[in-house]
Amino acid sequence: MNLNLKKESLRKVNETLQSIDRKSNKKIFKISNPDGNHAICAGLKDEIEVTIDGHTGYYCAGMNMNANIIVNGNVGTGVAENMMSGTVHVKGNASQSAGATAHGGTLIIDGDTSSRCGISMKGIDIIVKGSVGHMSAFMAQSGNLVICGDAGDALGDSIYEANIFIKGKVKSLGADCEEKKMNKKDQNILRSLLKKASINESEIKNFKMYGSARKLYNLNIDNVSEY
Repeated sequence: MNLNLKKESLRKVNETLQSIDRKSNKKIFKISNPDGNHAICAGLKDEIEVTIDGHTGYYCAGMNMNANIIVNGNVGTGVAENMMSGTVHVKGNASQSAGATAHGGTLIIDGDTSSRCGISMKGIDIIVKGSVGHMSAFMAQSGNLVICGDAGDALGDSIYEANIFIKGKVKSLGADCEEKKMNKKDQNILRSLLKKASINESEIKNFKMYGSARKLYNLNIDNVSEY
């Protein structure tokens, strides 16, 4: 089913996708002429497939549950923000705060992301085939961030129990983030994530892993400058 944003309002398109008749066979949708509109595919909750043919604005696929969403273009701030489950695949680049506060699901970005990718992530898996900007995985609580390119300043600042896997260079680490030794369990997690993004599993050997040094969990006067 084709949904044309030149002919229908964004509200109408989103309402159509949010109100799926579960007895219907209509499970595959295409959105044409997105033209940078904000909040396209926000709040979807059914197991449907949606392809957005073009660039989108802020908060594309926010609060997604179950849906498989493909964006054939670039996305603005907060793609897949607060996502619970499902998959969002961006074929271009993403602006800041990609996957922010997301609790689950998978976000794949074929290009680069801007600052704060994975900020306060709470269980999502994010795979970025390019590079990420500064403060990525800031206060990341759980989940995994895979970066095939480089990372900007303050990677993993104030990180909790999320994992960061990176192939490229790190400009600097944030407070309480340190390199970790990758064990077999970690390698299996990374292997699974690379497979999801159709990346050769042999690349595992080129990745390093970072996580929390756990020095900021409790107030320590010796570390007060880091808070």
